[in-house]
Amino acid sequence: MAALRGFEKAVEVGGRRHVVKVVDGGAGLRKGRRGGVLLKIKIAAEVDGVRGEYSITFRRRGRAVVGYAYAKAGAPGGREADAERLAAVVKALTDEEPKVYRLRDGRVMIACSNLRGFARYRELAKYVVAWVAFA
Repeated sequence: MAALRGFEKAVEVGGRRHVVKVVDGGAGLRKGRRGGVLLKIKIAAEVDGVRGEYSITFRRRGRAVVGYAYAKAGAPGGREADAERLAAVVKALTDEEPKVYRLRDGRVMIACSNLRGFARYRELAKYVVAWVAFA
């Protein structure tokens, strides 16, 4: 099982090449507003020299598993740049490029469904297994 801390990989997202270096990461379970159990994955990473802290929340939508995160407006370069960096982190860790949605209110949402990709890492595996057992 691989470790998140110290992970480094170059990936291509949206036709642009990014270098991702993971500084730290972890996960936890929490109760959602509707009573369900949510899996929250937090990753601190440096993408092309810009450090960011990202949080992805996974929940069940019917039988499907959906993970989502929102780009931060106050991040260097704004929401679009933050969304691209987060997409690069997700692709580097899971080998699958997430979908990016631009919402009507100006927010940018990143959606990913490859929970197995995150389960490959020592810091996240036990939480992913525990969440799957709850959900």
